[in-house]
Amino acid sequence: MIVHRFGGGLAVVHTQPAHAQALEELQTIVFPTLAPEQRFRAPHYVKHVELFPDGQLCVVEEATGRVAGMTSTIRLDFDFAHPGHTFADVIQGGWLTSHDPAGRWLYGADIGTHPDFRRRGIARALYAARHEVVARFGLAGQVTVGMPSGYGAVKHELSAEQYYAELLAGEREDPTVSAQRRVGFELRGLLADYLDDPVCDGYGVVLVLPAERDVRYPP
Repeated sequence: MIVHRFGGGLAVVHTQPAHAQALEELQTIVFPTLAPEQRFRAPHYVKHVELFPDGQLCVVEEATGRVAGMTSTIRLDFDFAHPGHTFADVIQGGWLTSHDPAGRWLYGADIGTHPDFRRRGIARALYAARHEVVARFGLAGQVTVGMPSGYGAVKHELSAEQYYAELLAGEREDPTVSAQRRVGFELRGLLADYLDDPVCDGYGVVLVLPAERDVRYPP
């Protein structure tokens, strides 16, 4: 089912089991340094569709059917007073069985764009489609943990806490977190040992996009 068409012959669609193998391959391309056990594989994607079909979205090139981007989401309740958790807690071995059908927040477990399709608004289109899921179910908004993907390269120069403080103050750009902030996400804290990836030295940044925020599709 097509959710939204946008520029360059691209469309956001609901993920289908037929996309699963391409999505597994995309995980390896987008997250090459992530621990293999923390990457989703084709059987996981099939189960995600069964678990929460509305929350699984990908971008395809309509002319070829090629998968250009993806996101997997679940519903959760989230305690912002005690935000500590890990990626492993959320993905539950890749099966996303932490999904709570009554959860008030849409939790973004992953999002990624194939390098061949970058700078074409795919991430924004996926965030906009996720926000439509928020509206459809009357949720409080989107919550995710962004990977501060620039930190690993400078971890010997400053602490993660200082890096986060500079991000929060707008004094530093991060390839991932700053892009999410431009969509409208608010930074809500730093998590240590969130996931196993050297590009961020295992850290994650809690991000929130309230339901009332306007998130528009790219032209």
